[in-house]
Amino acid sequence: MANILYITYDGMMEPLGQSQIIPYLKELSEENKIFVISYEKKSDLYSSKKMKSLESQLSAYGIKWYPMLYHKWPSLIATLFDILKGQLIACFISKKIDVEIIHVRSYIPALISLPSKLLTSSKLLFDIRGFWADERVDGGIWKKEGIIFRVVKFLERYLFISADHIVTLTHASVSKIFEFNYWKGKKPKITVIPTCADLNLFKPPKYLNKSPFVFGYVGSFGTWYMMKETLLIFSAILKIRKDSRMIIVNRNEHDLLIECISKLNLPLDRFDIIKSSHKDVVNHIQSMHAACVLIKPSFSKIASAPTKLAEYLGCGVPCIGNNGVGDIKNILERNKIGVVLNDFNTNSLNQAASDILRLSENPKIRDNCRMFANLYFSLKDGVKSYRSIYESLLNNES
Repeated sequence: MANILYITYDGMMEPLGQSQIIPYLKELSEENKIFVISYEKKSDLYSSKKMKSLESQLSAYGIKWYPMLYHKWPSLIATLFDILKGQLIACFISKKIDVEIIHVRSYIPALISLPSKLLTSSKLLFDIRGFWADERVDGGIWKKEGIIFRVVKFLERYLFISADHIVTLTHASVSKIFEFNYWKGKKPKITVIPTCADLNLFKPPKYLNKSPFVFGYVGSFGTWYMMKETLLIFSAILKIRKDSRMIIVNRNEHDLLIECISKLNLPLDRFDIIKSSHKDVVNHIQSMHAACVLIKPSFSKIASAPTKLAEYLGCGVPCIGNNGVGDIKNILERNKIGVVLNDFNTNSLNQAASDILRLSENPKIRDNCRMFANLYFSLKDGVKSYRSIYESLLNNES
């Protein structure tokens, strides 16, 4: 049994932690002793009932959890403080229990891991989750000429070189990583593991009402997901199918959504805007005939694989996506389980609405979506890949 230190800057009590961290760790804990450092929002961390429930759940799998308070403001100072505190805890754990593999989820956890990596013989598994520094620039958060971006890109070089194994979310990103100019003839060990879903949970319903047509969206919009264009597609659907409805499962942007719906002169009574726990999300997806996952295309998004795509397809729901984002085009278009936009002009959005309505009427579409979800996004396969990586690191095969 290997000792694994898993570090994430995301909260275990947040939906992402519930869907994309805990299911993996539970499976991997069967043959490993896992220690987790996570950063939790204050509202979650101070909820004693939620804390005790999750601690009990993880403890049942032998997982030792070290939850830490996430600091948001002032941004740079808060992040540096979190990194420093995390480094001290990580070093303490690594020395105390002889950690063999440090598995880090994205760049900040990778920075947290470095002192432990240097002070011990631990192997570093860098699960990049995307090109983080470039995402900050592409999202308008940092300036490309700014000092923060340049420092992080310098550190990125060191993180990639220091890693004993790299995991990326998309096949499209692998060639970009190989093109980085600092490998000096060394070929990095890279494995592609997309954001998978528990397909025992996310599965098609036994029965789906044919009418009204239900269009759906799950998750936040934030910097990257395209709210206006998503709503405009539904507007085009309404013109074709006047009784259609749209379900939006979203935690914190209800006011913004209502404002955008009003500005587009869409009928608010055609929308169901829902705040849902992670365990209930599947019920809402199962009521959808089609769904949307539009993301602003950019260089950084080559390495992105949205979780909602796996969950939609697992439930047998065809999707509208767009080119320039990870492997979405290949997955949806090549397998005929969705519609792919190459641009976002009015004609394209209207055509996407018409195409998704037609596709959703294919009697085989739900079975096809499910089949390719099993092929691309099975949690079982994702766990199998991580197990293989752990084994290779323990056997010094990296």
